[in-house]
Amino acid sequence: MKIQFAALAAFLWAGILPAAAQAELAPTGTLRAVYLGTNPAQAMKSPDGELRGASVDLARELAKRIGKPLDLKPAANPPAVIEAVKNGDADIGFVAYEATRVGTVEFSQTYVLVQQSFLVPGDSSLRAVADIDKAGLKIAGTRNDSMMLCLQRVLKQATPVPLENNSDVLTKALASKEIDALGANRQRLATLMKSVPGSRLLDGNLFNVPQNIIVPLGKTEALAAVNAMIDDLRASGFLRDSIAKGGAVGVEMAPKSPGSQHGCPG
Repeated sequence: MKIQFAALAAFLWAGILPAAAQAELAPTGTLRAVYLGTNPAQAMKSPDGELRGASVDLARELAKRIGKPLDLKPAANPPAVIEAVKNGDADIGFVAYEATRVGTVEFSQTYVLVQQSFLVPGDSSLRAVADIDKAGLKIAGTRNDSMMLCLQRVLKQATPVPLENNSDVLTKALASKEIDALGANRQRLATLMKSVPGSRLLDGNLFNVPQNIIVPLGKTEALAAVNAMIDDLRASGFLRDSIAKGGAVGVEMAPKSPGSQHGCPG
């Protein structure tokens, strides 16, 4: 297996993918990719309307290496990303590794890590991430995302509150003080903060959410090709530069790892 992977990596360094991997990655002749449209740590639009971010650059690079056009579409939430790949409506997807999602799709190694924190009203007594687990507090996150799944495991005294993955719903809940804190990645919170006057980000990082590329179950050639490409782009500096150009707050390149990197402290 090590020899096979080394050979595949050599192909990728040359910008070439074996025919079997190409066939698995783009069975329709187009690389169909899906990303989480509500997660600015994956992708967001620049002032000129251009989509940018590490996920976008990786999808474009993979399409380039197999010589196929790219069809890149957003999805509303993590389950929608997974379902699109699982059901064959997409060939690859960008989503966080989470233990409850294992067995539905194949996960690549982690390519970036995304810091998770909390947004609170300006007059909140909460000052740091370590302060959130107190009796009587309502700590929210968006339903089914990595932060919410983690909060449901780690909170012992505070009450986790799953909310709809909708910016208006989230900002209204915080502004009206229906919740005491909203958890998400730092880039998304920095964006939402503009809609809640006086709100502030807590110091600290609850955990790093690993971002991964997924392929359908059983697509071993496709998975090996994706993993080798991530190694290649990490080593060449492509991934580091992509993160910098994307401009997302709290996103860093993941170190080389034999597999998915767990994040939630629970």
